[in-house]
Amino acid sequence: MIIPEIKKILYATDLSENARYSFRYAVSLSHQYDASLTILHVLEVRTGYVYDLSNYLGAEKWEELKKSHDEETLRTVETRLTDFCDEVAAEDDSCRFIVDAVVVKRGNPVEEIVLQAESEDFDIVVMGTHGHKPLADMMMGSTARRVLQRCKKPVLAVRLPEA
Repeated sequence: MIIPEIKKILYATDLSENARYSFRYAVSLSHQYDASLTILHVLEVRTGYVYDLSNYLGAEKWEELKKSHDEETLRTVETRLTDFCDEVAAEDDSCRFIVDAVVVKRGNPVEEIVLQAESEDFDIVVMGTHGHKPLADMMMGSTARRVLQRCKKPVLAVRLPEA
């Protein structure tokens, strides 16, 4: 029997309050296998802005303003993820883990998680699942379910606590 070697872990997070719960599984695997950990958050692209101010500011200035806002949002999320890692590391000094990278992308969460997992050759993907549907006890959250269906890498879907 061949035992899989886990050296690169992709942890996909939605930054929810329950994200810490699934992150502990990623940290535990990282610690146990001495594997590196990459944290990924995908900002879901919404179609357009509520207001289009290009008529007032000019198209070039409006695009510049949107780009500046997008970059600021990405920096804020990266900072929040880094702080989140530091908090978890401070909770238990005996549990060491190596964070290779904090990645924030824009796009469809399922597509970006699958693309990242396969293009960077991760050994496993760890993510939480909420089960927002009426049959929450029988089904997983739609993002986790679709990642499981599409990803060619093993996926550990951690059922998040109800409260």
